[in-house]
Parts: sequence; C-alpha cells; structure tokens
Amino acid sequence: MNQSENKMAIMPVRRLLIHMSWPPMLSMLLQALYNMVDSIFVAQLNGAAFIALSLCFPVQTLMTAIQAGTGVGVNAMISRRLGEKRPEEAGVMATNGCFLYLLSWLAFLAFGLFFSRPFMMLYSEDPVVIEYGVQYLMIVTATSIGSCMQFAGERILQATGNAIGPMVIQGVGAIVNLILDPILIFGLFGFPRLEVAGAALATGFGQIVGMGIALVLVYRNQMIKLKLRGFRPDKTVILEIYRIGMPAIAMQSLFTLMTLGMNKLLDIFTDTGVFIMGAYFKIQSFIFMPVFGLNNGLTPVVSFNYGAKNQTRVVGLIRFAVTIAAGVMVGGMLIFLILPHVLLSFFDADQTTLEEGVRILRILSLSFLPCGVTLVLCAAFQALGSSMLSFGLSIIRQVVILMPVAMILGLFVGPDMIWWAFCISESIGFAGALLLYRRLYQTKIAGLEKT
Repeated sequence: MNQSENKMAIMPVRRLLIHMSWPPMLSMLLQALYNMVDSIFVAQLNGAAFIALSLCFPVQTLMTAIQAGTGVGVNAMISRRLGEKRPEEAGVMATNGCFLYLLSWLAFLAFGLFFSRPFMMLYSEDPVVIEYGVQYLMIVTATSIGSCMQFAGERILQATGNAIGPMVIQGVGAIVNLILDPILIFGLFGFPRLEVAGAALATGFGQIVGMGIALVLVYRNQMIKLKLRGFRPDKTVILEIYRIGMPAIAMQSLFTLMTLGMNKLLDIFTDTGVFIMGAYFKIQSFIFMPVFGLNNGLTPVVSFNYGAKNQTRVVGLIRFAVTIAAGVMVGGMLIFLILPHVLLSFFDADQTTLEEGVRILRILSLSFLPCGVTLVLCAAFQALGSSMLSFGLSIIRQVVILMPVAMILGLFVGPDMIWWAFCISESIGFAGALLLYRRLYQTKIAGLEKT
C-alpha cells in the first residue's frame, strides 16, 4: 500500500483527529450510558444490589485495563508497521494480538470461578451483598470472551484507519444491553426476574453480539489480514506487544488499586462513602469516556505519523487533542458544579446521602481539567513508544500521592476532607505531565522532519 493513499498520512491533522475520534467517543458514550443504566435499574432493586455492583466495579476496571493495555501494544505495532509499509508483518501482529485476548478471557474466567466469593467476602460482611456480587462477577467473567474479542477487533480496525467499525461494534452491543437490561432484571415480557444476574447477562450478551460484528469487519478488512493458517504464537511479537502494552495495563490497573483502597478507606471514615463513590464513578464516565475515545483516535494516528517521521503532524495532533480534552472537562465540571443533586437522584440516594454527595461531587469536579490533559498526554507518550512515562506518572497520581494524602486528611483534618486528595493528586500529575512532554519533545519529536 502506498503511504500517500493512507488518510493518516495526508488528511489535515484536525480533521483527521476528529474523523478518527468521534466514532469511539460516541461509542464510549453509549457504553457509559448502559453502564449507568445498569446501576440505575439495579438501584431500584435495593441498596444492597447497588453496593454489590459498586464493589464489583474494580474487577471490571481491571479486566478493561488488561484488554485496553493489550490493545495499546497491538494498535501501536500495527499502525507503525503500516506507516513503515510492512503490511505482512502487521498481519502477524494482529493474529498474535487475538491469541493474547483469548488467553486473557481464560484468566478472567478462572477468576470468576474460583475467586469471586473470596473477593466479595473481603469487602463486605452482608450476605445479600456478597451473593449479589458473586452472581454478577461469575457471569461477567464467563461471558467476557465477547469483550475480549470485541477489543481485539476494534484495535485492529483502528490501526488501519477504520474509525466507523469500532463505533458500530460498541454501539450495537450497547443498544442490545440497554434493551435487555430491564427485561432480564425485572422479568418483563414473560422472562424470569433475574435481578443482578439479569444485569450481568444483558452486559455479556451485548458484548458477544459486538464480538460477532468485530470478527466480520476484521475478516472483510482489505488493509490487513489475519494469519490463521498454521498459526503458532510468536514469542518475539508477543514480548514486543507487552513491552508497549504492559505499562498501559499497569497504569490503568492502578485505577483498580485506587478504587479498592478508597473503598476500604471510606468504609473506615464514613457510612455513605462507598455508595457515593460508586455513583460518582458511574456518572463521571460520561465525562471521561469521550476523552478515552479521543485517546483511542489519537494513539494510532500519532503512532503512524511518528513511524513516518513527520514532526508537524505529530505535534499538531497532540496539541489539538489536548484542546478538545480541556473543553470536554470544563463542560463536565460545570455540570457537576451546577446539577450534583440531579445526578445523584438517579440512584435513589436517601436524603442524608444526597446532601453529603452534592458537596462531594462539587469537590471532585475540580480535578477534571488537570486529569483530562494528563490523560491525553499519557496517550501520546504511549503512541511514541514511551509507555513507562505514562506508567510512572500514573503511579505518582493514584498511589504515591492520592492514598497517603487521603489518609492524612481523614486522620488529621477530618473525614469530610478526604475527597480533596483527588484534586491534589491530579494537580501534581498535571504539572508532571507537562514537564514530561517537554522532555519527550526534545528527545523524540524535535528530531523528526518538518513538513
């Protein structure tokens, strides 16, 4: 394939980023919608059901971290090989990536079968909460082959410049989930009332439908072909995928660690903290998911143009992405500042929780802007092959600073001040991201050709 025929090399950078980003941004908004609808429906059952899903949330984020981080490696390697005009090698990378996603599913399945109950018992003594959580975890891990292969297909398509395919994959899966949620949770139209298990089944079935669409689109793709005949895992390729992707896996897994730690910490200092944080993460996904979608569009195009040694396009893409992310985050912050009571009312919060949650959501919204810019710069670091910078920055934000500051504020200032730890850690992370980008520009970007 001639590079001049690839839109990632010739389309104006702002138009290119929007073209590549709006489909994953829209599809991730749909995902955020059905995740929140899951919680809204489950909250109508009882408080124990909602708390169970909140406690299961870190496990789901860990699964997503593994899937997304693997996708970073697969995506970057395929994009770079295509930028270097080596499509045969790109096909080998894609096939090995699919193999790794199948192994990930087996690991998730093993967790659900053997560790879901011990996990729930670690975080709750309520037998109702534990049982709800075990049902949910066992089902979502067993059906996670859908999300694994869906991720594989999306990352392969994105690496070839296909931005519409991933949107269709996620969008159809989200719609299926939205339709099935109330039917299976409440037992409508003659279906049995499955409650929390119904929410899990709706999610799993939606992802399996998305997987089917992904496999069809990848098979029909003309720019890259999977090498299935006589396939054997390539150790060199797998190690390279994880060399790029492992820092992203570890970085996103830190969110799981942070959530688990904060759940324990909040349980010590407040009676409503776990409920409020569970509601917060569901609501803020509407703000953060568009930025994650933006990063999904940014990563392959920056990686491609870095492989093509085009400084002007690399810099233009990163700067425009930062501008978009900042605008999204400011808009989200204003919504949280003005309408926190409306947001919390979706989850049937009682009056005490509602009053406390309004104040907390306003505090947390102040961290949105610095966090959004940091996330985009971390995606740029990964696309340029400097994933360890993203990893180190995430450790500082979510482990080194956040947890100790939250503990100190809770012990010495007061439980009401714990939430300010998020603002402090994100502000420090923002400053660190700017310094690291300046360093990366000098060492990697400045030497590229200007066009």
